[in-house]
Amino acid sequence: MNDDHVKVLKAIDEMPFGVGKKLLVDYLSGSDNDSIKRNKLFKLPGYASLAYSEDELNMLIDKLLLNGYIVLNGVPGKPYWKVLGLTDKGNMEMEHPNGLDAKYDLKETTITDKDKQAFKVLDRFLGRYNEYQKKAIISPARQVLCIAGAGSGKTTVLTKRIEFLIKYRSVDPGRILAITFTRKARQEMLARLIEYGVRGVSVETFNSFSEKMLRIHNDKIYDRDVRVIGYKDKINIIRKALRHLKISVERAMSIYFPYSQLRSKSDEELFSIFLNDMFFLRDYLKSKDMNIGVNGDGQADRLVSNVAQFIEEYMNSHGFRDFSDQLMDTLGLFDKHKDVIPDYEHILIDEYQDVNSSQIRLIDVLNAENVFAVGDPRQSIFGWRGSDIGYILKFKGEKISLVNNYRSSRKIVDFMNMSVKSMGLQDLESVRDEGEVRLIKYNSEDEEYQGVINSVLSSGLKGSDIFILARTNRQLKKLSELMTAKGILHKLRNEGDEETRDVVTLSTVHAIKGMEAKLVFVIGCTRNNFPCKGSEHPVVDMIDVDEYDKAEEEKRLFYVAVSRAMDSLKLSYSGKSHTYYITDAMVESLGKKPVSGGNKVVDRLKEWRSGVAARTGLPAYMILHDKTLIDISVKMPMDLEDLRGINGLGPEKIMKYGEDILDVMS
Repeated sequence: MNDDHVKVLKAIDEMPFGVGKKLLVDYLSGSDNDSIKRNKLFKLPGYASLAYSEDELNMLIDKLLLNGYIVLNGVPGKPYWKVLGLTDKGNMEMEHPNGLDAKYDLKETTITDKDKQAFKVLDRFLGRYNEYQKKAIISPARQVLCIAGAGSGKTTVLTKRIEFLIKYRSVDPGRILAITFTRKARQEMLARLIEYGVRGVSVETFNSFSEKMLRIHNDKIYDRDVRVIGYKDKINIIRKALRHLKISVERAMSIYFPYSQLRSKSDEELFSIFLNDMFFLRDYLKSKDMNIGVNGDGQADRLVSNVAQFIEEYMNSHGFRDFSDQLMDTLGLFDKHKDVIPDYEHILIDEYQDVNSSQIRLIDVLNAENVFAVGDPRQSIFGWRGSDIGYILKFKGEKISLVNNYRSSRKIVDFMNMSVKSMGLQDLESVRDEGEVRLIKYNSEDEEYQGVINSVLSSGLKGSDIFILARTNRQLKKLSELMTAKGILHKLRNEGDEETRDVVTLSTVHAIKGMEAKLVFVIGCTRNNFPCKGSEHPVVDMIDVDEYDKAEEEKRLFYVAVSRAMDSLKLSYSGKSHTYYITDAMVESLGKKPVSGGNKVVDRLKEWRSGVAARTGLPAYMILHDKTLIDISVKMPMDLEDLRGINGLGPEKIMKYGEDILDVMS
């Protein structure tokens, strides 16, 4: 078992004083810096104990931070200092190591002579598919896991297997259940089956299946009519809860959210997040059969617990059910009335990497003789919502990997493979040679946004062929404002948004899963965003979500982002360095170091400003601030009147510098 993470924990424990990340990295790698010399840290046993690069050590420390083994503590009297400390979990791991190894080593799929003979017999039915797909479609095993890499045709394989079962195995369509997570995926499955001439199969989401059972058998489990709660009902309940607690909406928001979010989001956005978080908390804890509430005695803890408890009581007394209730109440129904459990011979499960314990319980209760699961461990990114990658990794039965990627060009697929190399999964293979991957460095975030805008405008593509992805909504909101000023049609995509207009899509990575575009930008590829150490949902940090590797999930989230690209992938960042998820080997695979993405208009304005500073003796920032130069480059003013709309340009500065600025722009 690799115990390098234990060496990090022991190094923190043996320090005579609190250390920050930089000093700890220097200490572990054996650097000869002044602090180590002055405090004679080189005499301690952990000095020079890990022969890793600076990036690798930072990644290991971040992994321990994200998973709660260590914390960053403030220093009294030093508001900007943070030092590392062990948590109880870290102390326990140090004494009794369990390991942090993320390598899964699923065996490579082989095509046997027996497989090839079966393919030959069924050539008219299977002719157009690759050998891995053929094997999955006709496998005779009763328990099959199809590990379907990005762009490998998983929906095709799942629906084609259903056609095979009906047409070649004579399975009754009414005894087949195909189950997935979203309405969109369900509709796609239904459309494929109709295309194949297949009807009579039950195709459901976990929630639609449960809702049908509860509507049919309402009186067996409820003593009244119970209906699914709507969004307007949720708004009403939250407002009632706050009135009951004698807390205004504004006060509740100030208690719940950190200052950074209060400052950057509108009142409507804050209320929407608060509402969703409160119902998430209630649903999550109920699905785990836990008391509704959170541990802790802080103001935010008490607020959250009281609101969640009010929601639970109100829903019970007014006959509402939410998503978790659908599943839990269906399990309760099946437990009390086994005679109403549907009798399926085959169950096919989509997106198996996203299943949680309640969904697995439902599959177990249905107890079909044959289970065919399709999923991709590389794209398991919902651990914070209760999904458990362990179910796909520990699946018992035949495992077949789909490795031919039909979505992305070879350079993009190679880049994707390297980003999750540590998982030990079979590499994907592209069937397309064209395409590009670029890593672009900017001097500032504002320059990065302008560079992306310029690249969108010069791409020659339809808006619907372009995605701009970010780790957080904050980045997207700022970019959206700049794109609006430039007249670029775009939409900010939230989960569940099904719009198809010809506009550029701006999205967080979580909300774009399962989609693709010809040109994909992934912005903000810095160490603050990948991995992202904060959350826009404070409740996630208040509850003990089932143990999952947050650092590995963040890496998989980066994989999901880059795997959306078909032809062109452009990764960008500003500041000193990019995320260490982009390794040296990945940079080398691009054939060159990060390209400079500096804005040429801004560069010309800076050159002009330097000349003015030299002539007048004024500091450059007193002539025009960098943000003003960037705003000029975004809005591209044509005359003095246009300059009035530039941030930081008042009447006096327009009179003084306006004509010169316009000359630079021409």
